[in-house]
Amino acid sequence: MRLLIVGTLGGQLTTASKIAMQRGAQVTQADDVESALKVLRSGRGADLLMVDVNLDIASLIQKLQNERVHVPVVACGVETDAQAAVSAIRAGAKEYIPLPPDPELIAAVLSAVAQERGEFIYRDEAMASVVKLAEQVAPSDASVLITGESGTGKEVIARHVHRCSNRSDKPFISINCAAIPEHLLESELFGHEKGAFTGAVARRIGKFEEADGGTLLLDEISEMDVRLQAKLLRAIQERVIDRVGGTRPVPINIRILATSNRDLAESVREGSFREDLLFRLNVVNLKIPPLRQRPADILELSNFFIEHYAKANGVAVRQLSAEARQALASNPWPGNVRELENTMHRAVLLAQGEEIGADAIRMPDGTPLAANRGPVERAAEAAEAAARSFVGRTVADVERDLILDTLDHCLGNRTHAAKILGISIRTLRNKLNQYTDEGVRVPSPGDVRSA
Repeated sequence: MRLLIVGTLGGQLTTASKIAMQRGAQVTQADDVESALKVLRSGRGADLLMVDVNLDIASLIQKLQNERVHVPVVACGVETDAQAAVSAIRAGAKEYIPLPPDPELIAAVLSAVAQERGEFIYRDEAMASVVKLAEQVAPSDASVLITGESGTGKEVIARHVHRCSNRSDKPFISINCAAIPEHLLESELFGHEKGAFTGAVARRIGKFEEADGGTLLLDEISEMDVRLQAKLLRAIQERVIDRVGGTRPVPINIRILATSNRDLAESVREGSFREDLLFRLNVVNLKIPPLRQRPADILELSNFFIEHYAKANGVAVRQLSAEARQALASNPWPGNVRELENTMHRAVLLAQGEEIGADAIRMPDGTPLAANRGPVERAAEAAEAAARSFVGRTVADVERDLILDTLDHCLGNRTHAAKILGISIRTLRNKLNQYTDEGVRVPSPGDVRSA
């Protein structure tokens, strides 16, 4: 955990810093907003910013967004700063920590940030064999390709590989190749010099240099443009990178992990992925089975999510009824662990009585999982209802609603939605841009249209 404290280190912030270090955090300090931005641009990075509430937090968050730096911000200040605390939260701060600092509160915030990066929960033998292979290859510096359907936990196992590696005390840096527009991804990966392009207000270190000594995860690498793949291949082979607008190569020392929810061998045949890059990445392949092939994991993960979301929402932790367990075990979970998590969050909120019953296990539209009907019956009913809904509508209208409903179901996650729809992330982006231009509201990540 890398913590950046922003503000002059008076007595109380110094105490907070010491508490964080005692809890295992690597702490860096910056006096003000501009100093904090310099730290982040320099490649030293941070997993969490703890900012003095008296600083301009709104400006800081806006500048982070402008420079595409994704890091959670918490505000801290004396307990009498009630209005400042409210303003900080409205500006985008995730939490407010009163000073003088409480050790347990500091620990809870650090733990919450760490937990957002994925708990590693498994019980099924199918998953255990993947974990065993991951731990076997982790001490090496070999590149690892992690494949599996969207939502199966590819980034979670990537972090486990890093924790079990000889680089575990160095940074683990992840970048989602599908979430960043093509014209910006090169700068995100390799960094840029000041003035290299419009908006390059200062030199910024890219993910390769930020991960120096540690591990770089290239998430959903199948979505990377072929032209950029050539530059990535050179970086992997020669262990040097070129910043955008730079004049000299920069040496790097990192281990590469990559994930894909697509068949990269098929992408090679289609000409959308370089074969030589696939060979470099696929020294070892960790193939994560879908949740439907890991029945023991369904209930294990369900219980974990119940406990997590019960605590997060301040409600009692309830056990699953026998009917609820049956409903969960019989569902195919096309969205895998991500879909299961959303379902259990919903169940925690809908449950009544002493147990979580089957009536609380519902789909996003409120319909039950219907444990007593088999997959054939459910599929037939869904197909019949879908066919009736198409009558009298244009193909374009049906396609738009299908895309937006799928995105809504995925809480705005583009990569997950594209996988379910069977289209590329680029095609999805083009469609969503078209809908936005037409005045249709498109869900943002973590959002839903009905919200």
